[in-house]
Amino acid sequence: MSESRSILIIEDEPLIAMMLEDFLDSLGHKVVGTCESVEEALARVEEGGFEVAIVDVHLKDGKNVWPVADRLADSGTPFILATGGHVEPPPARHAGVPVLNKPYTIDAIEPALDEALAG
Repeated sequence: MSESRSILIIEDEPLIAMMLEDFLDSLGHKVVGTCESVEEALARVEEGGFEVAIVDVHLKDGKNVWPVADRLADSGTPFILATGGHVEPPPARHAGVPVLNKPYTIDAIEPALDEALAG
């Protein structure tokens, strides 16, 4: 296992967020918070206090999640894009960001975190 990391989850489905949190806990990581909307995520990113974020690309509020990705990139905070079938490619600025596909598997999480933190 890699070293323990503090992680922000940006996911609007509570059951999916809880499952991801359980996976991260079992891998020895600490979830510092979960955000369900773009506005909440933008505010939480400003607060900081985490090393990496996992960002769902489709939130229920229907708002574009790319401002959150931009804010993370601008602050130098690594992140992973999470998708359950997003077909449009991310903006060019985020084309190299690691992707974690849903449904999440515990075996896919650590490699995605390692890739994000290495970038």
